[in-house]
Amino acid sequence: MIEWLTEPWSHAFMRHALLAIVLVGVICGVIGTFVILRGLAFLGDALAHAIFPGVVIAFIFGGNFLLGAIVAAVIVSAGIGAITQGGRITNDTAIGVIFAGGFALGVALLSTQRSYARDLNAFLFGSILSVQRRDLYLTVFVGLVVLAVVFWFRREFTTIAFDRTFAQSHGIHLWKFDQLFLLALSLAIVISLQTVGNVLVLAMLVTPAATARLLTDRLQLTIALSALIGASSGLAGLYLSYYRGVPSGAGVVLVATCVFLLVFLFAPRTGAITTRLQRRLHHPHPERDDFQRLGV
Repeated sequence: MIEWLTEPWSHAFMRHALLAIVLVGVICGVIGTFVILRGLAFLGDALAHAIFPGVVIAFIFGGNFLLGAIVAAVIVSAGIGAITQGGRITNDTAIGVIFAGGFALGVALLSTQRSYARDLNAFLFGSILSVQRRDLYLTVFVGLVVLAVVFWFRREFTTIAFDRTFAQSHGIHLWKFDQLFLLALSLAIVISLQTVGNVLVLAMLVTPAATARLLTDRLQLTIALSALIGASSGLAGLYLSYYRGVPSGAGVVLVATCVFLLVFLFAPRTGAITTRLQRRLHHPHPERDDFQRLGV
């Protein structure tokens, strides 16, 4: 059993993959909590497509694709902010426009390259086993920036998530903090691309946070549980990939989804099955109770 657990970590690429997926799980778990609180689940998917041109340009010029994605994320966030500043265009509309245009531009640029099919596949579904040491350093740096922003402005983000009108009445600049959150989310997406890919990044942002939300109503505990679920799903997904040959990104997301389904069904207070069993225990004859209330 011990050998089964330790064998994957004898390889350097697996150790790099482990560190990367744990970092991504924690970062996406933290910021993903605010994503689900604000009802912005599909925003992550749209942003992941919108920064595609940065990845392609980095590939064409032989640069680090994470750096290209980070530059694109900053440009996309600034572009959305500029479009929405006048108030006539909402955030989701601006994101929709940039998402479609950006992804189309990326596909057009990538199609000019002879090996575009292989590289597009890596972008779409991740390539965590190819993570290098320099990628880890960049992931740590960007991740710390994202966590610092969320921690420093957690009160503003929380207030806006629960009641935008209340936040505005207390002097919180909604547009400014919306753009700051958008930038932090874009950076979190960037560092997730190499681990789970463009197609599956939404799951890392939403699934651990949604699972934690079913377990507790306390915000701080939700954030902590979400980060823990994200990191542990990443670890279990790597084992699944190593021993069963499942693509690593898909393995991570499948584990996270299974955890969500188990919690959805069996959570102590909110589980679909546990709540039904509790009702049966407290009211073993619901039909008889209904008749009694009707006076029959």
